[in-house]
This record gives sequence, structure tokens and C-alpha cells, in this order.
Amino acid sequence: MSTPAPAAARASAAAPQRRPRRQSRYLFLLPALVFLALFSVYPLVQLVRMSLSDVTASTLNTAWPFIGLENFQQGLASGQTGDALTRTAVFVLVVTVVGMVLGLAGAIALRTRGRWSNVLLAVMVFAWALPPVVNGSVWKFLFADAGLLNVAARAVGLTDTALPFLYDQYWALGAVAFVNSWAVIPFNALVFRAALLNIEPEVFEAAALDGASRWQEVRHIMVPSVRPTMLVLLVLTIVYGFRSFDFIYVMTYGGPGTATNTLPFLGYLQAFSRFDFGLGASTSVVAVLVVLVLAVLYARSISKEEKE
Repeated sequence: MSTPAPAAARASAAAPQRRPRRQSRYLFLLPALVFLALFSVYPLVQLVRMSLSDVTASTLNTAWPFIGLENFQQGLASGQTGDALTRTAVFVLVVTVVGMVLGLAGAIALRTRGRWSNVLLAVMVFAWALPPVVNGSVWKFLFADAGLLNVAARAVGLTDTALPFLYDQYWALGAVAFVNSWAVIPFNALVFRAALLNIEPEVFEAAALDGASRWQEVRHIMVPSVRPTMLVLLVLTIVYGFRSFDFIYVMTYGGPGTATNTLPFLGYLQAFSRFDFGLGASTSVVAVLVVLVLAVLYARSISKEEKE
């Protein structure tokens, strides 16, 4: 009959010790929260405030006149925001499809051990580690009239004139999107490879005994095994394609005309080339909202994968 009293006393004595520990954990989070508030939350608040104001080069350093949603209405009425959204959707689609398919193909090639797998892994890491400015400049030379791709196309009789990779309004968007895909393939391949290496070798041995072909191994063993990773990587690749800026800046600067003006790049041009900071901020707010939706999807995918 006397046992509950000591147990209650121990519980009451432990409670004050847990509370300081919990408070000390919050203290460790404080620097990160302050950093995020200063360098993420505050700039975003200023961006939204600017998008609702008439901010140009003449009013940038004065009080910003509040104009409500006029900047958003102006962007939609001119057609610039809608056209940029369409181009961004096409751009993201190319980057996502090419990046995911070739990333998985690269991971399957790298799963086996050998000299050529090591060479391919080294080439992929090298391509992934190159700065976007260098990578974009190299591809700009390859796509030039006298570049390697046009020389090869003429040599095999594919064309008599130079292919306008970066000078045609339809070719340019696809060419820049392909180069963005080229940059994301190594990252996707390395992540897929890590997932493939978790498959037990006995699974492949059993499949071999059953007479499964290579394609059947890919379809019935590898793809189902990497499906959780694939969902997370899909969201990351979409985010990467959506926020791409550096390759467009280096290779086409949004041209020819507006052919490669995706949403992030249009916001940059409006703010820092035309000095209409309010209009540029409204375009950037639309881009931030899309990224926010993708971030929520990514967080939900991670949470679902952890529960499984």
C-alpha cells in the first residue's frame, strides 16, 4: 500500500528536471531561428510589401506608395506573367522527365561494380561539381554555329545549315532546359544508386534462378524498391527546374525575344533591367507561392516515407 507514494514522489521530482532540459533544447534552436528570421522571413516580408507598392528607381529610397494588387493585375493584363508561367511549365517538364529517367538509368548502370562504372561515376561527379557559369558557357560553345554539335550534325548529313539551338524561339527553351537536366542527372543518379544498393543481393539471385531478364529486374525489382525515393526526388527535381536562373542568364539572357523568360528570370528583368521593382516583386511573389506549394509536398513526402 505504501508503493504509490514513493513513485509519485519520484515522478514529481523528475518533472522539474525534464523542464530545464526541454528549455535548454529550445535555446539551441534559437540561433537558427534568429538566422532564418533575419535572412529569410524579413526579406520575404519586404518582398510582399514591395509587390503591393509603387516602387521604381525614383521611389526606391523614399516611402513606398501603397497600390494594392495593381502590380499583379498589370503583370497578368500584359500577358507577361501568364506567358512566363507557360514557359516555366514546359521548362520544368523537360528538366523533370529527362533528369528523372536518365538519373535512374545512370543509377542502374552504376549499380554494378567495375572499371566502366567507376569511370561513369567519376564523370557524373565532375559534371555535377562544375559551377553553373562554367557548365553553361561550355554548352553555349557546343551549341554555337561552329560548335561541336553543329559540326557533327553536318558531318552525318543531318543538316546543311547550322541548327539554331540558341537563336530560335522554340529550340532555345528546349536547349537550355536540356542543359539544366544535364546538371541534375548526376545528383539524381547518385541518390537512386544509394537506394538501389539497399536491395539485398539474394533478391537478384532469386530472380536469376527464375530466369528473369534484365528488363524484368528493372521493372519488378528496382523500380518498386526506389519508389519512395523517387517521390521525394521528383519534388526536388521540380523545385530545381522551377527556380533555375543561372543557365538562362549565361546561355540566352531570356532570349531570343522572350523565348526563355521563365518566371524567376522575368522577375529579375523587371526589377533589375527595367527598374520596376514593384512589378518584379509581384512576379517573384508568384514564384515564391509555387515553390511554397512544392515545399509542402516535399515535407509531406518525407513524412510519409519516414512513417513507412
